[in-house]
Amino acid sequence: MAEKEHMNLVFIGHVDHGKSTLVGRLLLDTGHIEQHIIDKYRKEAESKGKGSFEFAWVMDGLKEERERGLTIDVAHKRFDTKNYYFTIIDAPGHRDFVKNMITGTSQADAAVLVVAAPEGVMAQTKEHVFLSKTLGVNQMVIAINKMDATQPAYSEDRYNEVKEETIKLLKTVGYKDDQVTFVPVSAFKGDNATKASGELKWYKGPTILDAVDNFKLTEKPVELPLRWPIQDVYTITGIGTVPVGRIETGVMKAGQTLIFLPSDKKGEVKSIEMHHEEIPEAKPGDNVGANVRGLSKTDIRRGDVAGTAENPPTVVKSFTAQLAVLQHPSVIAPGYTPVFHCHTSQVACTFEELQKKLDPKTGQVKEENPQFLKTGDIAIVKIRPTRPIVIERAKDFPQLGRFAVRDMGQTVAAGMVVEVEKK
Repeated sequence: MAEKEHMNLVFIGHVDHGKSTLVGRLLLDTGHIEQHIIDKYRKEAESKGKGSFEFAWVMDGLKEERERGLTIDVAHKRFDTKNYYFTIIDAPGHRDFVKNMITGTSQADAAVLVVAAPEGVMAQTKEHVFLSKTLGVNQMVIAINKMDATQPAYSEDRYNEVKEETIKLLKTVGYKDDQVTFVPVSAFKGDNATKASGELKWYKGPTILDAVDNFKLTEKPVELPLRWPIQDVYTITGIGTVPVGRIETGVMKAGQTLIFLPSDKKGEVKSIEMHHEEIPEAKPGDNVGANVRGLSKTDIRRGDVAGTAENPPTVVKSFTAQLAVLQHPSVIAPGYTPVFHCHTSQVACTFEELQKKLDPKTGQVKEENPQFLKTGDIAIVKIRPTRPIVIERAKDFPQLGRFAVRDMGQTVAAGMVVEVEKK
């Protein structure tokens, strides 16, 4: 059987609106966690006087056991639908959410936004939505959760109120109607998570499971020019220099001449290998090694990006970015030089100008030329790398236009490239 297409799914929303409960419920109802594990955690919860058991206990319990190094079937993070297998990126707080979103492989393809029906849209709901947009998540299921706890229970009126409120928020940030689906649900009771609920007779749409199964797989960007960020370079006896990395856009074929930038070296692709088999061409998402003639191991290095001479990768002198400050112990001012992580490259870059501060809830300009930025701010900034780096505009090459900013062992900011000044 053909391997199902894979999607990364992030769960976002205000704390205590039931994200973990919904994740737990989906995993239980799709057979990815056994009932006896749930019972075990329920007993523990009750013995600790936390009888209002939530599936959150399952997620936390799994996390604790993972941290203690006990083996657990990693399926707790994977679940299957008819069309896809999903890896769940659970987003307990800003911090983990973003760290997980930008580790590259787990750039979320889609999100489930959880909004509790009794409370409606809250501050964090707004921030998570804006952050998702900034980081390039383009499709979303909105789970209006805790429908069992509305007054009266399962109230269609309350569902419609919260839905309207959420639509307003999504529109201000720039989501369009065809990118979002609304589903009323009770994660705690199980209504509408994976099967339709008699309690919600008035609702005729998909369950959460059906809705995520209806996500569109983002088209593989084969039409775009080739961009191949290099992860490692090997010398293999009898073969020669073999750069390895994941193709982000375009198609690589044997016989092509590639240019590696910023190292500015050229070589010809003799053969391409994936999973120890030779393949004639490689497409986006493929992790490949290529035997490149005309290069020595010291010519190129991790962080270089290969493309064709007709459309070489962009080496920048400076770039303008829209960025979210996720956590910083003090403030960010011009002159600050942390490390920027973009594709496989890590380069120290200087904040040269703080151009505009934006309202995190609407994206509108709030302040021109601010003196400094602090945690929670969204801004347009001009950045100058301390050494050459390949980086592209997010609208041309989304995969090479997003970055994370790290300092003091943590991710302090994340964002996307709006404009580039070529070297």
